[in-house]
Amino acid sequence: MRMGSAGSSGREERLPSAAEEQLKGGDQMLELSGRHLKQLPGPVCSLVSLQKLYISGTGLRELPEEIEELRELRILALDFNKLEEVPEGLCRLPRLTRLYLGSNRLFGLPAEFAQLQTLRCLWIESNYLYHFPRALLQMPALQSLQMGDNRLKTLPSGLPRMSGLRGLWLYGNRFEEFPPPLLRMSQLHILDLDRNKIVEFPELAHLQQLRLFSYDHNPVKVPPSVADSVTLVGDGAQELMEAREERLQSLREQEEQEEDGSEAVRGTLKNDSSLLEDAEGSFSALECSPEET
Repeated sequence: MRMGSAGSSGREERLPSAAEEQLKGGDQMLELSGRHLKQLPGPVCSLVSLQKLYISGTGLRELPEEIEELRELRILALDFNKLEEVPEGLCRLPRLTRLYLGSNRLFGLPAEFAQLQTLRCLWIESNYLYHFPRALLQMPALQSLQMGDNRLKTLPSGLPRMSGLRGLWLYGNRFEEFPPPLLRMSQLHILDLDRNKIVEFPELAHLQQLRLFSYDHNPVKVPPSVADSVTLVGDGAQELMEAREERLQSLREQEEQEEDGSEAVRGTLKNDSSLLEDAEGSFSALECSPEET
């Protein structure tokens, strides 16, 4: 069966039988991962109610502009393919929340990418990004950004405008110093800078929301200084956290001892007050007793 569509060039346009059965069952998810696809089958873009589309590891080199017809799409997985660019049509998906573009051949993102204002999670690791995509700075609602194993050396000064960002993965890039814009990312919960070339870290204790900071495989001599609530992963982190736990345990014990001491003082004061009241009663009774004759 062949379905005529613009640009088909006579290629096979039928969906795999398993995918057809999946859609006949009313499923709003289509799984095409692992199949050999040079191009996306035309019928896919006519599935206007589709919410999840997985096309990972297929060898896909391009996407048709018609992908913008998938107006209900929430999740799109395109990792482990051979994409060299993101089409503008993808940037017009109004409900997309998760996009996986890892392990492709991308050198950047188009300016139109900023139209994806519903996007919350972007994985674009293992590509060829030499510069942080400017379009992302216009996406303050993005929460999770995975950019590991790229070619980044710096981060833009406008990065703190991404106020919704909670997790940022920058491992395996080319940073030689801690990127200054990160010092103003006070809302971050997770920061991963593994496998870079950073030799020292600035004071990071002011990042009070940070919960996990990974700096493994950097040529640092001293672990970074962070708040006590941060879990560290890297050279010297275990010893530092053990020393921190001992210090915190000592403080807790000291506070408990002080609390016990306060309770004892309060108890003593209460007892002293009762004795005083009894003594005052005795003196009063003595003074009021008739003199012996």
